Amino acid sequence: MKDVAEYRDLSGAGLSIGGYLLERLQDHGVGHVFGIPGDYVLSFYTMLEESPIEAVGCTREDCAGFAADAYARVHGMGALCVTYCVGGLSVCNSVAGAYAEKSPVVMITGSPGLRERIHNPLLHHMVRNWRTQYDVFEKLCVAGAELSDPLTAFREIDRVLATCKRFSRPVYLEIPRDMVHVVPNAGPRFELPKVQSDPEALEEAAEETAARIRAARQPVLLLGVEVHRFGLQDLALRLAESAGIPIAATMLGKGVVPETHPLYMGLYEGALGRAEVTKYVEGSDCVLMLGTFMTDINLGIYTANLSLGDCIYATSEELRVRRHHYHGVRLEDFLKRLVDKAPRPTQSPPPAPTESSQREFTLQPDEALSVTRLIERLDEQLSGDTVVIADIGDSLFASTELTTHGSTEFISPAYYTSMGFATPATLGACVARPEARVVALVGDGAFQMTGMEFSSLARRGAKAVVIVMDNGGYHTERLLHPGDYRFNSIQPWAFSQIPELVGGGKGYEVRTEGEFDAALRAAWADDSGPSLIHARLTGEPSQALRKLGARMQRTVVGE
Repeated sequence: MKDVAEYRDLSGAGLSIGGYLLERLQDHGVGHVFGIPGDYVLSFYTMLEESPIEAVGCTREDCAGFAADAYARVHGMGALCVTYCVGGLSVCNSVAGAYAEKSPVVMITGSPGLRERIHNPLLHHMVRNWRTQYDVFEKLCVAGAELSDPLTAFREIDRVLATCKRFSRPVYLEIPRDMVHVVPNAGPRFELPKVQSDPEALEEAAEETAARIRAARQPVLLLGVEVHRFGLQDLALRLAESAGIPIAATMLGKGVVPETHPLYMGLYEGALGRAEVTKYVEGSDCVLMLGTFMTDINLGIYTANLSLGDCIYATSEELRVRRHHYHGVRLEDFLKRLVDKAPRPTQSPPPAPTESSQREFTLQPDEALSVTRLIERLDEQLSGDTVVIADIGDSLFASTELTTHGSTEFISPAYYTSMGFATPATLGACVARPEARVVALVGDGAFQMTGMEFSSLARRGAKAVVIVMDNGGYHTERLLHPGDYRFNSIQPWAFSQIPELVGGGKGYEVRTEGEFDAALRAAWADDSGPSLIHARLTGEPSQALRKLGARMQRTVVGE
């Protein structure tokens, strides 16, 4: 992927505004755009259809947003294209999730033509005024532009896309429909600002951190999602290996390094996680937190017990070594300089509770299927070319027990926690990595929100396995607010018949461990299209979810 400053022709001579945008998307590595067409964006869709970029149709705009988000997490940058207001406002939740979790998504939307706006007519889809949609997305994106001025359109496209890449957050581009084919005169060239670290601050921060590591009796690396978003996994591993420092990850950062690595301990989730990992991390006198978001979920609903004086906190936006704040230091530069210094503790740290090798699973064919046993059996199936996508609830908390291998991706809205993410995200991951086996875990309630995106998987013949974990409604909420409340119940669906309904893929209904084992084997061996396994679960939820429910009950009910 080339930087903006390296583009072959920054002048854009002879290109229309729409054409220039399509070329720049390709220069940033975008090969697919998710969305639904509408009259205000049909002109751009026609241009998109004729370009090397593939338009991937979705069933709903919010699904297109989730798909673009997952594509961005796997591929490096994603894009969606929808019409004005009825399409744009429908995708607000998806874009908000991408912002919260630092996923670089480009939202492209059409709008009424400038000539149509004379005398302020009441055109369809308009809400309040012409800028309503723009104003909404200004709050949800890191940068945006309305491409209404030919003299600045090319520069604005370059600026917005560069910002998307630099900050790994969503951006917004709105094209009035009568501007798509406008060919501007060659405007001034856009120069991508060179973002460099303050050399003195960088050196001082790296040296203070290295000194802390050398003096520590029990240092720990705590890795977060930004290590993945900015492609820093290899650097993080080099630092850990050269220093002999054990590694833990936050829930949002799960899978950031292979969980089979000998230095990997597991997830740190405060009091909600494995006791031995929590004890080791919280007993550390030097916790190097790289790319970590300090969210309530990552902190085990604020049960984390970390001393500020023992923490080094480094993200793309902040660097703090204990209580010393350093400004103007890029995360990548900081990590590279630390690797160069190769700090190693002067005394050997105590043994860390590193993850054990893959657990042995003994099938009990006639036993009713529980969520814990489902996860243990699925764990056997994962390999280095698997992408795991988890929706929220027990789909997420139970799946934290899965073991990621090699380049295995683990994708979940673990911070924003929006229900309905997994099925459309599966589409995005399948488009980004068609060679991979993508497996999605989604609850019955979440599937009823966006599960019809299975139709798009069937249309593409994607080799995805969607596992619907049916526990009879909103089970997480039942744990958070115990009681037989009707609002937590949903209409039961015959999920295994969805493939027949949409005309593609295969469905399985399972109730026992043996039936799940047979269905999973069959689905994994099937490369002809997607599979949907309707897993009817019995018994207790995962231990992690039970701990979460117990922790949050008082807060949820307001006592």
